Amino acid sequence: MNMIDNDLISIQEARILAENAVMAKKQLAEFSQEKLDRIVEGMLNAVFPYLAELAWMSHEETGYGKVEDKIAKNYFVCEAVRRQIRDMKCVGFIQEEKDLSIMKVGVPLGVITALVPSTSPVSTTIFNAVIAVKAGNAIIFSPHPRAKKTISRTLDILIRAAYDCGMPQHGISYLHTVDREGTKALIAHPEVNVILNTGVPVFLDDIRRSGKTLIYGGSGNGPAFIERTANIRQAVSDVIESKIFDYGMVSAAEQSIVVERCIESEVRRELIAQGAYFMSEEESSRLGVLLYNPDGSVNAEFVGISAQRLAARAGFSVDTGVKVLIAEGKYALSDNPYNREKLCPVLAYYIEDDWKDACEKCIELLFDKNKGHTLVIHSTDEYVIRQFALKKPVARVLVNTPATLGSMGVTTDLFPSMTLGSGVTGQGVTSENVSPMNLVFIRTVGKGIRNSEYIRRHCNEKMEELKEQHKTEREKGSQLLQRLLNDAISSGLEQTR
Repeated sequence: MNMIDNDLISIQEARILAENAVMAKKQLAEFSQEKLDRIVEGMLNAVFPYLAELAWMSHEETGYGKVEDKIAKNYFVCEAVRRQIRDMKCVGFIQEEKDLSIMKVGVPLGVITALVPSTSPVSTTIFNAVIAVKAGNAIIFSPHPRAKKTISRTLDILIRAAYDCGMPQHGISYLHTVDREGTKALIAHPEVNVILNTGVPVFLDDIRRSGKTLIYGGSGNGPAFIERTANIRQAVSDVIESKIFDYGMVSAAEQSIVVERCIESEVRRELIAQGAYFMSEEESSRLGVLLYNPDGSVNAEFVGISAQRLAARAGFSVDTGVKVLIAEGKYALSDNPYNREKLCPVLAYYIEDDWKDACEKCIELLFDKNKGHTLVIHSTDEYVIRQFALKKPVARVLVNTPATLGSMGVTTDLFPSMTLGSGVTGQGVTSENVSPMNLVFIRTVGKGIRNSEYIRRHCNEKMEELKEQHKTEREKGSQLLQRLLNDAISSGLEQTR
């Protein structure tokens, strides 16, 4: 009887990959920025013709999302990231003062293990590979089992192109035998320096125990607040377009709408006009129990599908023009499934009396589950916008923009990224949009510009000044004390008389 233990094979492969990556990292540490840039350009040029094909492959393998949006994400990563990092200095001398008194040197972190999700497998794989090489690191990928074929195909294209452009052997690699135990072995391996985790929370406890540096693009539970001064039509359009992009699978996508009572009826009318469907209490209840498994994990069968398919699976129907489903609520209760991240076009809806109550509601929602990712405010009141920016426990606050596209840097000037840091949650070392600069150690060089006699002379002068000042103060104190004694004696003599 032939028995194959995939877990043992995966563990052994993980160990071999890590040991091979150490040899690659030593060679990469000697590469100039120019040489690394040539490899990056070669990788992007090679994968570019396959972006649409890979998007279709991803959709067919996982069953998630919209093909056209996946294509858009793939092209965005290749073009926007390419433009953003082309002139970026990450290794070697990356910053120098004009007089060379201060210099900064970028040093690669070493070997990176990247955990890739099934929701955006192609764009995340390309992005993580590119930023790792740009920063001179070796990188090992652990593909998500549900997107294994797509991620492997993407990496095969990137690896071949990288080698053709001078990449050391094993500089980019991946687990072929995908198994949870193999991923754990990669995480725990002593030669792995950094874990780059894009939306795979199941391994967080293992990473914590490993003590490795973690860069975590976590899940989100972001609210969108529509304030009374907002352009309501535009705000509603932003929320809906954001939530239906790739059927709501981007971690920064809006999960709830919070609206001021004085404009609620207008917002509701606009939502319905633009394709939102307000579910009845019964419909909300039927769908809500299906979104998550009994153990609290996301039900994969309800991820990245249309509003029509969601409704049908919950036993009711909606028109073909419906884009998002909305569940109304009053309280941000922990046991309410609509107060969690919903990787599909479903939103919670809350009405508050004013912006201060709305502020508190947003904080409740952010603290309840996965706090710290992204918040959106639609407003033209600069004071209110600033208050939200000051008080919300989030990594990024977006203003008057769709959360999905704004967080990725499409409609904002944030760094174009597919790994969105969520450090406020206590997970990961950064809350920024992850870039190549998060994958280097910055060494600072300071040149001597003055003689050590300077500090001695300065201290001696200061000491003499302080002594003189102390002497003066002491004399003044003695004179004051003498006056007080004289006054007391005179007062006592007066009373005696």
